[in-house]
Amino acid sequence: MEKRNHPNLLDQILEHNRKFVENKEKFDIPLYHPVSKIPSKQLAVFTCMDTRLVEFLEDALGIRRGDAKVIKNAGNTVTRPFGASIRSLMISIFELGVKEIIVIGHKDCGMAAATAQGLKEKMLNRGISPDAIKVIEDELEQWVDTFHHPIENVHEVVKKIRDNPFIPKDVPVHGLIFCPEDGRVELIVNGYEAMINDEAQ
Repeated sequence: MEKRNHPNLLDQILEHNRKFVENKEKFDIPLYHPVSKIPSKQLAVFTCMDTRLVEFLEDALGIRRGDAKVIKNAGNTVTRPFGASIRSLMISIFELGVKEIIVIGHKDCGMAAATAQGLKEKMLNRGISPDAIKVIEDELEQWVDTFHHPIENVHEVVKKIRDNPFIPKDVPVHGLIFCPEDGRVELIVNGYEAMINDEAQ
């Protein structure tokens, strides 16, 4: 690793944190009052890890520190019935008081352009063992190659969560699409209506 003559990213983060703790009056203090680990809106938001959503999505939805559990991964995808995303939702519901879930995809998602083959080639070029890739090849294809469009993905993920045997049927699961340019959200799935339709059947 090359030597650096200037502070690296980790040093910058640690230095900012030191200044933050010592000089909170220079920051937006109302955001930093003590809050509970129990989300005050009894809400879990499952969304994408896209950098454009950081400090933007929550503001656009009126969600503040302490209001909701925010769960993120690449493309807000669910691949397994007991994968990490479902486990996080289960803890949110059964241990932390969450009563509603909102799945939020976004326009111009990087997952839509990704392919399992392209990802495998990049992994090989960075020194990842072909044997290691072989072990996850089927799951890699199921994860990456099934994401074709953000709106389709929201419909699919909402359905997977609603149909999951570990998610209670009295938890509404909504679906939204977020625009990372102007902050506008569009309703894709109204979880209340879906629950009424399920009860009517």
